[in-house]
Amino acid sequence: MNTNFSYDVHAGDIEQGGSASAMLKAELRKMGVCEEEARRAGVTVFEGEMNLLVYATNGGTVNAKVTPEAIDITIEDTGPGIDDIDLAMTPGYSTAPDWALNLGFGAGMGLVNMQRNADLFEMHSHKAEGTVIRCRVNRRENAKTS
Repeated sequence: MNTNFSYDVHAGDIEQGGSASAMLKAELRKMGVCEEEARRAGVTVFEGEMNLLVYATNGGTVNAKVTPEAIDITIEDTGPGIDDIDLAMTPGYSTAPDWALNLGFGAGMGLVNMQRNADLFEMHSHKAEGTVIRCRVNRRENAKTS
């Protein structure tokens, strides 16, 4: 059985931060997904949703599809895009605005943490068009879905 999840993330709504990842992780656990896979998917979604909150002009969406084989996650926004993906993937590099830094965000590890927790990580970004990140967490220990 396949299950789909979709969450809208609003730019700058820091109070919302973490809700998409918490809801997804809770649903995964209800479905019988093992803790390690649910945690990895949760970290990946948390980092992606925080990037939407801080950087995406209009927010964006977090989508997840759960199958017996994998948890496929897509995080998408419509701008402003990432100028230099290689630089953005450098641990510690950040372009976070002052308001986010003052709240303790913007350490420059979000994309790196997404890549570390995913078995597949793919990012495409175009200036003034937006960014799409696709991640996959393979289901190894428990392929049960309800």
